[in-house]
Amino acid sequence: MKYNFILAILVATQPLLATAAEQNFLNETPAQRDARLHWWREARFGLFIHWGPVSLKGTEISWSRANSNTNCPNKGEIPVEVYDNLYRQFNPTNFNAREWAKIARDAGMKYMVLTAKHCDGFCLWHTKVIDYHIGNSPFRRDVCGELAAAAHRAGLRIGWYYSPMDWFDPDCRTDRNAAYVKRMQAQLRELLTDYGRTDLLWFDWDGGTIPWEQDNTYRLIRTLQPRLIVNNRLDCSFGGFSADSYIGPNADYYTPEQNIGAYDDQRPWETCMTLGTQWSWKPNDKIKSVPEALHILLKCVGGDGNLLLNVGPMPDGRIEPRQVEALQGIGAWLKKYGASIYGTRGGPFKPTKSLVSTRKGKTIFVHVLRWDGNAIRLPVIQAKIVSAKVLTGGKVEVHQQADGISLSVVPEHRQEIDTIIALRLNASAMDEPAVPVR
Repeated sequence: MKYNFILAILVATQPLLATAAEQNFLNETPAQRDARLHWWREARFGLFIHWGPVSLKGTEISWSRANSNTNCPNKGEIPVEVYDNLYRQFNPTNFNAREWAKIARDAGMKYMVLTAKHCDGFCLWHTKVIDYHIGNSPFRRDVCGELAAAAHRAGLRIGWYYSPMDWFDPDCRTDRNAAYVKRMQAQLRELLTDYGRTDLLWFDWDGGTIPWEQDNTYRLIRTLQPRLIVNNRLDCSFGGFSADSYIGPNADYYTPEQNIGAYDDQRPWETCMTLGTQWSWKPNDKIKSVPEALHILLKCVGGDGNLLLNVGPMPDGRIEPRQVEALQGIGAWLKKYGASIYGTRGGPFKPTKSLVSTRKGKTIFVHVLRWDGNAIRLPVIQAKIVSAKVLTGGKVEVHQQADGISLSVVPEHRQEIDTIIALRLNASAMDEPAVPVR
């Protein structure tokens, strides 16, 4: 993940070595594309995992590596000779892929994305392309292989984060970059060949140039895994395309980072956000509370996006108990009220600080996150409300008039996290245009 944009000043003085790919290699119709993305949009909630030898230090992954690359200067706090040799001490004997999958499933998550290779170049699988990988650590085991098998067994979708940038490889972004790209593509071939079905590929961008032979790279990954869902960051470039909004012709969704995307029901998007304050494990980190995390999820889904919530496992291979406890709390809530999240689309009422809405079939789910008065005022909709129910308990008083809708729930039936009111309509909720709430 990008930790900051310290590279921006340097990049602004350099010409881009590549631009976004122009050709679409799948040649899908819109209906075919929607069918390929259907499971992902229904899922709404996934687990991001940032992990590697740097967990031994408790600092940020990759960005804490000093002087990362001649073309990517960085003021990280760990000297290169120290950072690059952490793998020699990395022996996470408490790693249990089945336990990680169980934690994700119990949290109500439907897919997992692991940092198979971050910007520091270290690989969590037994790549044959380079020697800098988990097989040459004291641990030796193939983390990607074990996690893919555990995810498949648990009924979860599996994806890999893969950094095209490689601050360890001396050829990356130099006049020898073509040799590096061949190695990069060989590693992608391994990841998309050796572990059965792969559902997602999550590229990243560090703010630098993008000389990744995008056309050839897209052709490779789309050929190996035609059903693959791919994020937008292979094409991101300084001064041209933003990770928060741009989707190239071969990418599927855009990726707001550490912030909740704005309402967008036309283009797929997914917020990636940390459960703590940094991507990799940090001792005594501040962990988001269950209500805070749920409000983030609700605002993402209410905006018609997904949430990829990140944990950073500890050096011994366990996900920190405090993080597990928070995830369990989220899962307990979703077990009760997940019907208002999974398989829904955002809207028709656009999110505010106080409420969000989701919809499915003939039902609008109004999620009241905060009561600012005695009643919630909503804009006019075309359909008629035929019934209403408070899913979280209690009764709701509904008034649908020519100038809008009023919803009232007595204070004792208002919930701290979310008061969910299901409005049943006489027509499809999906036909209602998205409207702002004043």
